[in-house]
Amino acid sequence: MTIDAHQHFWQRSLPFDYGWHEAPEMEPLRTDFLPAHLKPLLDDAGVRGSICVQTQHRLDENRWALALADRHDWLLGVVGWIDLASPACGEQLQEFAARPKFVGVRHVVQDEPDDDFVVRPEFVRGLRLLEQRGLPFDLLFYPRHLRHAATLARALPDLPLVIDHLAKPRIKQGPPRAGTDGWLEALQAAAACDNVYCKLSGMITEADWRAWRPADLRPYLDVALEAFGPARCMCGSDWPVCLLAGSYRQAWEALCEGLASLTAAERADVLGGTAARCYRLPASR
Repeated sequence: MTIDAHQHFWQRSLPFDYGWHEAPEMEPLRTDFLPAHLKPLLDDAGVRGSICVQTQHRLDENRWALALADRHDWLLGVVGWIDLASPACGEQLQEFAARPKFVGVRHVVQDEPDDDFVVRPEFVRGLRLLEQRGLPFDLLFYPRHLRHAATLARALPDLPLVIDHLAKPRIKQGPPRAGTDGWLEALQAAAACDNVYCKLSGMITEADWRAWRPADLRPYLDVALEAFGPARCMCGSDWPVCLLAGSYRQAWEALCEGLASLTAAERADVLGGTAARCYRLPASR
């Protein structure tokens, strides 16, 4: 089953914070993006199901997204948000872990003023509660945060950790090189830990929005696939954010083109099997 392991929904009439849409370059995102808009794109690309990922530090967004998932069989799971640093973390987790389609948790670490936020003791205590349930945690990092992936993976060996968007390497600057910003070394260190996975997602928006080609992504795909292996890599469109640089189909086909050298079994892992196993999707349990 082909799965888009990373997409978003939003509805601008809801009382959520969509302020990040107001930057001039974000104008294409200033509209609603809902299941009715995504399903035809999935069908056109031959994708059978998707995983919706949080955009808000709001429990209400979890409830809203899970209600959408309950109405659409092809919406296989929701990676939501829990206030992991809060004493109320356990209570919040109990509410959502009871929902079969609540398959993971994410925090927008990239926007935290403290680059070490994700390794604060109070946050790690929350991560331990996820570890007890085997509930994956998505790491939304920039390259400067990526050094923490291996640290967390070693401290929490039973917690599946998923690096979103390859930690946003600087694809626009050309192929990855050792020693430039630590991205390559930190990604390889994370990959040495068996409980870390990598999403091949969000790549075209890290490339030149107007002039990127699938070949620009290939060196980064190759690095990730070599480091993690197909059994720990998964594909995601990052729709609708991808629309800043290309259509859904362009983003998905660029990823598929980069998998051409894999065997059929390896492609099946990257295009769906890995996501189903990591997130323990209801259909795969």
